[in-house]
Amino acid sequence: MPRTKGGVVTRRRHKKVLKMTKGQFGARHRVFRRANEALLHALEYATRDRHNRKRDFRRLWITRINAAARKNGLSYSRLMHGLRQANVALDRKVLADLAVRDEQAFAKVVEVAKSAL
Repeated sequence: MPRTKGGVVTRRRHKKVLKMTKGQFGARHRVFRRANEALLHALEYATRDRHNRKRDFRRLWITRINAAARKNGLSYSRLMHGLRQANVALDRKVLADLAVRDEQAFAKVVEVAKSAL
């Protein structure tokens, strides 16, 4: 089998990796081998943290809802149970937004949950 030379393809791949690691420190954006290692790690972290972001936001929303619910005399778990019994289909993101931006509307939602309990 004849020898193949992959100069053009290799150069394109190297340029692509070096372009993606622009802004990294030291050899991590200059030397292909180091840049490739850095890129693989960076892409792994990005994938992991896209999933973790969803977890973090849910925790933040629950904390905000709990604080606002306790102001209105109800715990988070009792509020969510009451909303489920009242067939109120508001997710945590919307509830947290109401708790922060419109306290009167959130108080009305809490009253609906209380009446369902």
